[in-house]
Amino acid sequence: MPQDMIRYDILAQEALRGVIRKVLGEVAKAGLPGNHHFFVTFLTGASGVRISTRLHEKYPEQMTIVLQHQFWDLQVTDTLFEVGLSFGDVPERLVVPFSAIRGFYDPSVNFELEFDVEVEETVGDNDQGITSIAPVPTAEKPKTASSGSKPKPAAKSAKKPVKAGGEKTDAAREESGEKTSASVVSLDSFRKKK
Repeated sequence: MPQDMIRYDILAQEALRGVIRKVLGEVAKAGLPGNHHFFVTFLTGASGVRISTRLHEKYPEQMTIVLQHQFWDLQVTDTLFEVGLSFGDVPERLVVPFSAIRGFYDPSVNFELEFDVEVEETVGDNDQGITSIAPVPTAEKPKTASSGSKPKPAAKSAKKPVKAGGEKTDAAREESGEKTSASVVSLDSFRKKK
């Protein structure tokens, strides 16, 4: 088989990352249009990723963040994006290079991109000194992000959904009339059921 000297696979992935860059750039300028919102999965150990020590300990390999109603200060450059989110009511600032992104999903139109990302072992690239940031005053509360590990399909049962710690999920709280707050969301909850 002939060897691909041009590396079309790499060129295609870089072009598709350009789609994410363009979309996030427009959102940074004008906000989210319509019902659009995004799940962005990235490798936490990739070169250039900056997250707090607390988040890196909780998500040592990858994490998925949700950009919907409650995020702030989205800034996009040619190589990365920065965004403010809240994790367990603790505001955080994340810096994510486009090269670290493994997946991008907009469930409002069922648009999904997946990338092959290799992690290079780097020492000190994550800003281990960041613990949290002060919140920027906005009209909305910050959005919690979801876990980055690949979600496993939930087993079907008649019981109300319960988190691992024995807490009710937001769906169970809503059914029982309890007030819900921003929470971690699994991508499986947005996938079409077959």
